[in-house]
Amino acid sequence: MRDNVGLFLGKRAMLSPSVEAFVEPDLGLRLNYAELDRRCNRTADMLARAGIRPADRVALLLMNSVEFVESFFAIAKLGAIVVPLNWRLAPDELAFILGDSGARTLIFGAEFAAVVADLHGRGNAGTDVRDWIQAGGAALAPFARSYEALHAAAGETPPAIGGGENDELYIMYTSGTTGLPKGAVHTHASVIAACQTINATEDVRYRDVYLVAVPLFHVAALTPFTANVYRGSTSVVLRAFDPVKVWNLIEQEKVTCMIAVPAMLNVMQQAPNCRTVDCSSLRWVMSGAAPVPVTLIETYTAQGIDIHQVYGLTESCGPACLTSPEDAVRKAGSTGKPFFHTDVRVVHVTGDDVMPGEVGEVLIRGRHLMKGYWKRPRDTAETIRDGWLYTGDLATVDDEGFVYIQDRKKDMIISGGENIYPAEIENVLLQHPDVRDAAVIGQPDEKWGESPVAIVVAARAIDPADILNFTSGKLARYKQPRDIHFVEEIPRNASGKILKRVLRVRFAAPAPE
Repeated sequence: MRDNVGLFLGKRAMLSPSVEAFVEPDLGLRLNYAELDRRCNRTADMLARAGIRPADRVALLLMNSVEFVESFFAIAKLGAIVVPLNWRLAPDELAFILGDSGARTLIFGAEFAAVVADLHGRGNAGTDVRDWIQAGGAALAPFARSYEALHAAAGETPPAIGGGENDELYIMYTSGTTGLPKGAVHTHASVIAACQTINATEDVRYRDVYLVAVPLFHVAALTPFTANVYRGSTSVVLRAFDPVKVWNLIEQEKVTCMIAVPAMLNVMQQAPNCRTVDCSSLRWVMSGAAPVPVTLIETYTAQGIDIHQVYGLTESCGPACLTSPEDAVRKAGSTGKPFFHTDVRVVHVTGDDVMPGEVGEVLIRGRHLMKGYWKRPRDTAETIRDGWLYTGDLATVDDEGFVYIQDRKKDMIISGGENIYPAEIENVLLQHPDVRDAAVIGQPDEKWGESPVAIVVAARAIDPADILNFTSGKLARYKQPRDIHFVEEIPRNASGKILKRVLRVRFAAPAPE
């Protein structure tokens, strides 16, 4: 039998039928593995009756929900290809992805009816979608079919498996921080390899309760969820992040582990129930997408919660580096060492490995790397060379082999010939008691080429000079921000990464003298 990610669910249902698999607190829905697998088989039958065949693309515009989960595994069983859509995107962006992927079926949640109506109204020139399936909602869009009705009419017999191994499983479009998004193609084999390296590295156990509060359309949630099925853990899935609800669920569901980006961790510390709930069950929180400020790690450690910094990419199906439980505090600020079945190098432009403390580009190798970018062979050849994924991320390595992410190559500021890494400045700014969030970009400077400026979300009205003075003595003079801009919110993509290109457009004026 060919390795197929959809069969993970069937195998786990056979081995652990009564173990709780999926909890959707917003609906009060609880499913064990046997129940979830039966629902998945219904979805597969529903889609097969709709004409879905191997290699067909099926797009999902769904919040975190049972419909998303069962559709993902059902499409996998059929050998078709999932196209998870970022529901934060504008209609034009969604239209591009639908057109680029060639998806002919779209399963969407009722909350996106207006956006989908816009897409449908564009006709054949807008998308290739011909079958519109709506999940939920009191009123059905006139051009759509009801997910619930189709699901109820379908059968529970396991479908014929339509693909596996090196066949495409999903196309996940990158955030597009530098332009049009590219579709990273993952296969059944690469996703299975990601699950294997995760379970060989992370402290996730059989019957653990794992809280998923980041969107399933992103690899940061989809890969851990799939790994939970592989391991036999319970996934508690929130439709959308809510810091108060997260703390309450940790207590109510006895959550043992979860994933959250640094911005979420920061907001959680400001929730009114942060110190009143019983969070003793929570062993650790995995956090990535950006360096976690050391002060934030220390705050959670004081609560008895380890923060495990993770580093990975959509192109690597998630895994690259991770801090172990033993090193979470001792190496605070590091993203750890490579996952078990993963190789990581940090290299100079010459291709030679850097010495401890030197900055270089991160390269990743493993069976969990993407197959390539959808219909973009040139981009694929530039990114994957001799089996190594060239990430464009900059890092240092200490004398024990721990990796410290510095920044993206494209975000590095060069001022007077000196390299400045915004993440270093951001980490200092976030130590200020009145700074809730911060981003640093380079602005044009006649004298120095570029100079760093800070964009700050403040907890209260504050004098910019106070923040600038705070950095004195903590940063070299050439690294200190030349100016402070206050905003209500730092723009971020779905994975929590700061959209620096948006900030560079908004704050494009030259740096002050």
